[in-house]
Amino acid sequence: MPGNEAWIGTPRAARTLAHRILLVYNALVVFLLAGFMSVTQQKIIASMNARAFLEDLPAMPLSPTLGLALPLCALFVLWAAGHLYRRDTLPRAMHWACLAIEIIACLACMRSLNLAYDGVVLLVVADLMHRYEGRNQGYLLIGAMLVLYAIADYSLAAFAVHAVPFDAYTSYYMEPVRAVLAALRGGLVSLNLVLFLVYLVIILKGSHAEKQRIAMLNDQLADANLRLRAYALEAERMAETRERNRLAREIHDTLGHALTGIAAGLDACIVMVDTAPDFTKQQLVKIRETALRGIKDVRRSVKKLRPDDLEKMPLREALVHMTQEFCASTGMDVRLNILKMPEHLREDEEEVVYRVVQEGITNANRHGHARHQTVTITVEQGRIYLLLYDDGEGAPVDADGHVEEGFGLKHMKERVGLLHGTVRYESGQAFGERGFSLEVVIPERKDAASTALSEHTESGEKEDSR
Repeated sequence: MPGNEAWIGTPRAARTLAHRILLVYNALVVFLLAGFMSVTQQKIIASMNARAFLEDLPAMPLSPTLGLALPLCALFVLWAAGHLYRRDTLPRAMHWACLAIEIIACLACMRSLNLAYDGVVLLVVADLMHRYEGRNQGYLLIGAMLVLYAIADYSLAAFAVHAVPFDAYTSYYMEPVRAVLAALRGGLVSLNLVLFLVYLVIILKGSHAEKQRIAMLNDQLADANLRLRAYALEAERMAETRERNRLAREIHDTLGHALTGIAAGLDACIVMVDTAPDFTKQQLVKIRETALRGIKDVRRSVKKLRPDDLEKMPLREALVHMTQEFCASTGMDVRLNILKMPEHLREDEEEVVYRVVQEGITNANRHGHARHQTVTITVEQGRIYLLLYDDGEGAPVDADGHVEEGFGLKHMKERVGLLHGTVRYESGQAFGERGFSLEVVIPERKDAASTALSEHTESGEKEDSR
């Protein structure tokens, strides 16, 4: 979010700006002090008082030109090394080398100013604070600062006997001017310290804001984890529900179809057992085959495999075999009219067509007690049509004439709906007549090439699962 990015970037930008202001201010102070001493020295030389001036000094001062150029050059080296030191892409060894160069340049700048100004030490400290954050790194920062000040104090003590005091330059001027110069020098030192404290405050505020941001991100992450767990549980429940529905459909279609055929065949055996024992034996053999086939289909349904007939033969032959076997076991006359067989069907599409016909003839026998049924299959205008009509008692209807859906019709709708198809049915009981009609329309895919690719992919996945 843009707002968050701006909020995150503000402390860092403020810290960078404060560091630049501190650097520019120290450069200005160094330039003013070096310029003051150089101009004063030139005035002393011009006034012919150089000999008297040198007699009171503990060491020989630098020439006016060198006294102005050397502090500025040392400050430039300090800035360049600090700029490299603050970069995150340098190796650790280069960081330490840049820090060492900063310390040397800092000491050189102070020595060339005759120890009149030591505020440049805070520039090195600021670079140290810029790089190191956190508890362990904070300890390292404190240690580095102590070492830095120890080196500076030791070096200053060694340089003090060879440096020209700042008061020696101010003594050239009248007493009121000397007071102003001393106050100005003290003010420059104090203002530098104030700017450094402001820099520290900005760093602390930035660190506090970063901690708040991390805490906020942790809260958001925890909330996202909770939502993700809830979503995972919901997805698991939905998957379990879909699997239960699938098993219910498969068991209803396969086991219901087989049991209907077995029940109808046993009814015929009960009637014919005394008068035609040979026919009864033949019927019992067919009933046994129907039962074994039903057991195989149930097992395959549990394993998410296709019906046994579709595993062994094409869809047309599987439909013919199923209807003939059902007619033989139940005695119901089923006429299968395939006007135009759909081509290049996926396995799931073939299974839906097979299950619709299976459920249709099973319902006609079990619920409608039909004697005859016609099943018509054709393809028109990119749609697969399944038309089933029987002369049975029809399905019960409510007061408005709507068919009361049972388990089989609901699952048939679910199967067809997965292929974006539609199911329509009508019972003769709504008009005081017999019969039940069922129409199923399934859109046919147009891209045969993608169909072949899909079939190849599905067959590969199937072989892998086996």
